[in-house]
Amino acid sequence: MRLLLVEDDHRVAAALAAVLAKHGLQVTHARSGEEALHALLPDHGPGFDVVLLDLGLPDQDGFEVCSRIRLRTAIPVIMVTARADVRSRIHGLNLGADDYVVKPYDTGELLARIHAVCRRKAQEASAGPETEGAQAPDVIGLGPVRVELATRKVTVGDEPVALTRKEFDLLAMLAQRPGVVFRREQIISEVWRTSWEGTGRTLEVHVASLRSKLRLPSLIETVRGVGYRLVVPSG
Repeated sequence: MRLLLVEDDHRVAAALAAVLAKHGLQVTHARSGEEALHALLPDHGPGFDVVLLDLGLPDQDGFEVCSRIRLRTAIPVIMVTARADVRSRIHGLNLGADDYVVKPYDTGELLARIHAVCRRKAQEASAGPETEGAQAPDVIGLGPVRVELATRKVTVGDEPVALTRKEFDLLAMLAQRPGVVFRREQIISEVWRTSWEGTGRTLEVHVASLRSKLRLPSLIETVRGVGYRLVVPSG
């Protein structure tokens, strides 16, 4: 996932970029509104999946930047700012921001919000009029591993692998965003639909079972102190 971080404070940006990179996000830092808008030009290299936008920029207000972004693209925009008043939140959302996060924030919550807005945009795109009547891709290839989302079938090579419902849900979640680190809390929330308390061991057992059944121990990588990510195998 490629993320554009618009933040004029270099120290804040460096610290946040390091955390986001640890979770598998590729971060590009823009220090001003104009720099951010330039980075979003269609012919300026690969596109971005989400924008984190500070409001206190040196050249123009972040609200203006958001308005100009919306004239160009529907990319998800999350405003990340110290402005906590309700009027600013409403104004930002009315201008087209997809979410509004007030500093100081919990990093885990910010990551969850990033994933949430990207997930919503992907769902909206697949359901849009331009794709109406077309079948959305439902098969994920991961080297020798094939995950069929619609039929909930998994094969390694040509050999089917029998997974439990939760094992499949866990694998499908990781497989849809290879390389992205999912926090343990986020996995528990999305797969088990409950909070982290008391279910940490359950997650570890399911990861171990997946590694064993797929006969690919390195497919699901443990990121110490954070969570897990899927590493696409070769071959």
